[in-house]
Amino acid sequence: MDIVCLDLEGVLIPEIWQAVAREVGDDRLLKTTRDIPVYDELMQYRLGIIRETGLTLTTIREVINGLDLLPGAGDFLAALRRDYQVAILSDTFYEFGMPFMAKLGFPMLLCHKLVVTDDIITGYTIRQPDPKRQSVKAFHGLKYNVTAAGDSYNDVAMLEEADRGFFFCAPENVIREFPQYPVTRTYDELLTHIRNR
Repeated sequence: MDIVCLDLEGVLIPEIWQAVAREVGDDRLLKTTRDIPVYDELMQYRLGIIRETGLTLTTIREVINGLDLLPGAGDFLAALRRDYQVAILSDTFYEFGMPFMAKLGFPMLLCHKLVVTDDIITGYTIRQPDPKRQSVKAFHGLKYNVTAAGDSYNDVAMLEEADRGFFFCAPENVIREFPQYPVTRTYDELLTHIRNR
């Protein structure tokens, strides 16, 4: 039995923090794991900006509610789910990701949870250390063959652990650093790679 593990932001939906950055006019929030590969360093950076500016969860959710899937993402996922089980492995948070799950037909989402006090994000709880790798290991323990696709540094552990891994629209610096993973740039191309065993 096969399962496909996909990253969320940059693969199926826009980068949430970048959308927030544009909406509130704070370019510091444009940084993603493509810029700061260590997730906790990136989140501490973001939390510092939130403390400084008083950016509320309500404001972030308003931005999220105005976002849509990346063009073609819904059709791609629907086509994929006709032949495979699909799990979304993301470093986003349930508070951010669930509105998109409705638009995607509610696939499995494994991600993190925010700590919120008086509408201000004060911290976060990760699901487990090295969550993307551990999720793939768990699926292997359930006797799944795992194919994975992502776009950034924080997806490399998932690609390493999977039976097959692909980059999707990854930036050139990530592609150069990890040349062992085939690069796909359209949903049709990714779907073809996944189906060609």
